[in-house]
Amino acid sequence: MKKRKWSIAAMIAAIMMLMLAACNNSPSSNNANGGNNSGGGGGETGTVNIGYSGPLSGPAAYYGQRTLNGLKMAAEEINNSGGFEVKGKKYKINLVPLDDKYLPNETAANAKRLVQEHHTPIIFTPHSGGVMALQVFNQTDNFIIAAYTSEPKITQTGNKLTVRIPPRYDGYIPTFTDYAMKHFGRKLAALPTATQYGKDWTEKLLPYWEKQGGKVVYKSSIDFTKDTDFFTIVTNALKEKPDVLFIGGPSEPTAKVAKQARELGFKGGFIIMDQAKLDEMKRVTGSYDMLEGSIGVMPLVESDQPAVPEFVKNYRAKFNEDPGSEAAYNYLALYAFVEAMKAAGTVDDPQAIREHMNDGLKNIPDEKKVYNVPSIGDDGGFESEIVVAAVENGKIVPIELIKQ
Repeated sequence: MKKRKWSIAAMIAAIMMLMLAACNNSPSSNNANGGNNSGGGGGETGTVNIGYSGPLSGPAAYYGQRTLNGLKMAAEEINNSGGFEVKGKKYKINLVPLDDKYLPNETAANAKRLVQEHHTPIIFTPHSGGVMALQVFNQTDNFIIAAYTSEPKITQTGNKLTVRIPPRYDGYIPTFTDYAMKHFGRKLAALPTATQYGKDWTEKLLPYWEKQGGKVVYKSSIDFTKDTDFFTIVTNALKEKPDVLFIGGPSEPTAKVAKQARELGFKGGFIIMDQAKLDEMKRVTGSYDMLEGSIGVMPLVESDQPAVPEFVKNYRAKFNEDPGSEAAYNYLALYAFVEAMKAAGTVDDPQAIREHMNDGLKNIPDEKKVYNVPSIGDDGGFESEIVVAAVENGKIVPIELIKQ
C-alpha cells in the first residue's frame, strides 16, 4: 500500500514539473509584438507586427500587390540592416498582409483580426472605402490607419489616428481641367470607377468642369469588380460626341477602357484619376500612342527626386517591373512610421507614434526619400508636392500645376 501511494505521489510530482516547464517555455505576449519574444530583455530582438488589408485578388489585385510591394521592400531593407532601436532595444518588422478583395466590410473584418491576433499598432489599407470602414472603430481599438488614398474626406472626420499618405486628389482638378479644355474642348463624358472614391472624385470634378464653362454630356460609372467588357458603356458615351473622357480606377482596367475608346474611334483626350498610372496603363496598351492627350500623375520612373534611381533599380531587381507611386509612397510611409516609433520611444502606443509623425518624416534617411514630404498636416495628411504629367507625341511631359 505504501509503495502504491508513493507511486501516485511521484506521478503527480512529475505532471506538475512538466506543467511548470511548459509555462516557462511559452512565448511572451504583449501589444504590437505578436508574442515573438519582443517584450523580454537580455538583448533579444523584438518584432513589431504591421498590418495590411488590401485587394490581393480580383480586378484590383495588381494595385493591391504594388502597395504591398512597397511595404515589403522597406521592411526587408530595415530588417536586413539590423532592424531599428527603440529605448535601447532592437526590433524588426513583420508584415501581416490580408486580402480584402477591395470590399470595405472585408477590410473591417481583417482589421479586427489583425488587432486581436497580431496586436498591430498600424494597419495599412489602400482604398477609401476600407479606410472609412476602419474609422468607425480604430480609435476605440487603438490602431493607426495608414491610408493610401487621396480621398480628402478621410482627413476631414477628425479621426486622430488616421494618416493619409498620398496628396489629396482635389489638388489635381484645376490643372487637369485646364489642360483638357485647352487641348481638346469642353464636352466631357464621365466613366469613373464605381467605388466610393470614384463617386467622390466625380462629385468634385464635374461641378468644377461646368464652372469653367464646360458641359457634361454623359455620366455613368464602371464596376471593375464585375465588368470586364466595356464596349456598351463606352459606345453609349461616345454617342454624345465628347471631347474628353474622364476615366480611372486601377491602372489595368482603366487602360482597357481607354483602349476600347480608341478602337471605337475616339480621338479626344483623357483625364485620368490619380489611382491609375500612365506608365502602368502603357503596359496594357503597348505604347503611349493610345494614351495620347492623357493627363494624370507623373510616373515615378520619370521623377527627378535623388533617391528614385536607386529605388527603381532595387524594385526592378526584386519584382521584375517598374515601381509606381503606390509602391513608393508606401515604402516611404513605413520608413516614416519606424522613425516616428524611434522618436516616440515606443512601438506599441499608436497615439504617441502619431504625435511624432513629423519627427518621423524629418528623420527618414535622405537615400530613402523617394518623395519630398516635409511634414504632416494638422488633419493627418502628408503634405506632399503634386506632380502632373501628360502624354504628348508619345512621350511623358511635365505639366505645371495650377493651384487653387
